[in-house]
Amino acid sequence: MINSDFNAEIEEASSVIGKTWPLYGFVTSNPLSGYEGLSFGDAIQKAKKYFGGSVLPTASMFQQAWSCGEIKDDILKEILTEAGLYQQAEFYLKEMDMAGDSHPIKGNPKLDRIMAKWLGMFMDEGMAEWEMPGRSEGFFVCWRRLAIYDQEIGIITGNKIPETAEQALSASLQSYSPKECVSIFGHHLAALPGWTGYIKYRMQEGSLWQQKYPITLKEYLAVRMWIAGQINTEIHTIKPVDHHETDLFSLQLLWLRAWEKSWQKGLGKAISENLIHLKSVPFIKKNLLAQFVFCIDTRSELIRRHIEAKGDYETFGYAGFFGLAADYRDPASGLVRKSCPPILSSAYTISEVPLPGKASDMAQYLKRKNYQKFADFLGQRMKNMLPSAFGYVEGTGLFYGLALLRRSIFGTRQFNGKTTHENSCTTQMGYHGDEKINSEIELIEKVAIVKSAFELLGWRNFAPLVIFAGHGSQSVNNPFASSLDCGACAASPGRHNARMLAALANLPEVRSALKAEFGIDIPRGTFFMGAEHNTATDELVLFDAEVPASQSLRITLLKSDLKEFQQSAIAERQQKKNGRNIARRKVADWAETRPEWGLAGNAGFIVAPRVLSQNMDLKSRCFLHSYDWELDKKGLYLEMIMQGPMVVTQWINNHYYFSTVDNDRFGGGSKITHNVTGRFGVVSGNGGDLKAGLPLQSVNSSDSVIYHHPIRLSVIIQAPCERIEQILLRNDQLKRLIVNEWIYLLVIDPLGDNQISRYQKDGSWALIDNEEMAASSMLSFNLE
Repeated sequence: MINSDFNAEIEEASSVIGKTWPLYGFVTSNPLSGYEGLSFGDAIQKAKKYFGGSVLPTASMFQQAWSCGEIKDDILKEILTEAGLYQQAEFYLKEMDMAGDSHPIKGNPKLDRIMAKWLGMFMDEGMAEWEMPGRSEGFFVCWRRLAIYDQEIGIITGNKIPETAEQALSASLQSYSPKECVSIFGHHLAALPGWTGYIKYRMQEGSLWQQKYPITLKEYLAVRMWIAGQINTEIHTIKPVDHHETDLFSLQLLWLRAWEKSWQKGLGKAISENLIHLKSVPFIKKNLLAQFVFCIDTRSELIRRHIEAKGDYETFGYAGFFGLAADYRDPASGLVRKSCPPILSSAYTISEVPLPGKASDMAQYLKRKNYQKFADFLGQRMKNMLPSAFGYVEGTGLFYGLALLRRSIFGTRQFNGKTTHENSCTTQMGYHGDEKINSEIELIEKVAIVKSAFELLGWRNFAPLVIFAGHGSQSVNNPFASSLDCGACAASPGRHNARMLAALANLPEVRSALKAEFGIDIPRGTFFMGAEHNTATDELVLFDAEVPASQSLRITLLKSDLKEFQQSAIAERQQKKNGRNIARRKVADWAETRPEWGLAGNAGFIVAPRVLSQNMDLKSRCFLHSYDWELDKKGLYLEMIMQGPMVVTQWINNHYYFSTVDNDRFGGGSKITHNVTGRFGVVSGNGGDLKAGLPLQSVNSSDSVIYHHPIRLSVIIQAPCERIEQILLRNDQLKRLIVNEWIYLLVIDPLGDNQISRYQKDGSWALIDNEEMAASSMLSFNLE
């Protein structure tokens, strides 16, 4: 191996780890995405060899689900019997409980500690007061120059450290074959998956920090291999196969399938009953006051149901970036952040300019932001600088003590303060990378964006007022705050995209082209407007500064109704009449570990007209994407939904799944012991691995009681089976996700009397017999 550059071996081994996203853009993603080419069962077994711990729900989790009726007795008995297991459920629960968690992979704490220390210093993104010298030359060169000062490594004499990463790897691995090197690299990457996942993120995303201070997985492995030799630790550890553990794994997988099948049958029963009801009571809404387009996010389901109950409103579901592959430029800082799914390349940049007559308001906002930014910078410098640290703390101790008391009693900031400038400006969009603030995109592209939105949603008629509602969350003292914003906008709020789509749809030249070229006739009196849904409080804020006078009465009525919708929705969510007050206190409480539940509980993705799930209480467990198969003759828009939102929702589902089954390894651990490092991540305590998943408080209601139910995503699509088969034939990656059981695909075939079928591994369809469905649907399941 001496002459190898090791690139191929490292590339193959890197599939062991996923990407760790930074706190300022914390996107939920499948931590085992590199294994998606394998079946789910094979993938988690392979991952277990590297990571150890739990990759399936524990006996305690199954006990909770079985006790509350989420796992149905008849379904569990059927699945166990088919596997040749005939004992009662209690017997197998006891057997799983006695087996307990598997033994962790044998690691080297000293080696991990040394590597985490060096990575933390090198990858710092502005948090450290004293910067590590020489970072611009790259990780290996920088470490090589400073390693002689690390007493934990031992005494280093002369030119003992090789000059390049390749030479260091060759010296450490000269007696191993390429296949053995892949295994060795995999184990060492998996030893600190949070840190190595962040290196992988920086390499693939090409962040500014990576451009300035480059680091690669090869450099990481070279440093780790060399230090391992220096401290005399073995570099190759293979976990032996435990046959008892394999038997336990198979049993857990059977219970998981019973859980998932119980969910699917309950959901199928509820949908079937709703369709039968609609046949006798057709759902038709006329004389609408307004239409809302929300993100497909599970948290939108509750507010949509409360809005629709009023009778004068209709809602749609659309991925929260609203079809705009764009970045957003902050007018205060000038920073540009991604505002579309990570799987898309940004084509545009959304920016903001003052409205006519509002330049002074915008200037005041920017002035306040700059003052706040300088004050924060000065305070941080005073606290961190060695000459001033002690005097600053002593001199300001009383002030900080009083501020701490005020924050504890009254909260930290004015409610919804982050949208204060939106009604002083308007949005515009230019090409990505174009620094000209007034750059404009071509008309043909504007028309294509609006047309795609309307046709993908299956829009037939337009109300006088149409609201595109992006969403964001609100919390304080919360490192994981971005994880509660819009995942479709790369963990940014979706209001910028919502406002931009509304602005495009209002353009006279866009409307004229839509009518002339595609027959899409938007009534002259219809006005499109952006809004933001605060998922922590269920408040809806309208960005109505540009609304014409002809809409003033509707806006007045709408705002009155919105207060009612918010109060009823948040009361249901909090299960208390004063839910709004409770929610507002939580988002302003600096000690609150759970400002909201986020996407916890997600289990289904429904792609169909809203009427199919109308009036159903889905308990915020389903993503809801509007789609009308009759208006999509060639299936092109369904293919777009399956290629984009379906894949992203699978990532989200897997992230919550693995963060629940083993929160220490795949999740974020408890927030109580979190410390922010480098401004981009958290560690537990004073060091160790970077936490790559969701905190314990985001998936559990207590240390031992789960809130999120770890089952795989069930996708339910209303469309002809033949159409979906054609899409899968054209998309091998989508087919692999389904055949390998990372996703369950169920289809409501409108050409087959809307019967529900499940896609099988062999490409056939298995009809879900409605007569044998669970006696009570999932709507009655207790998620607490």
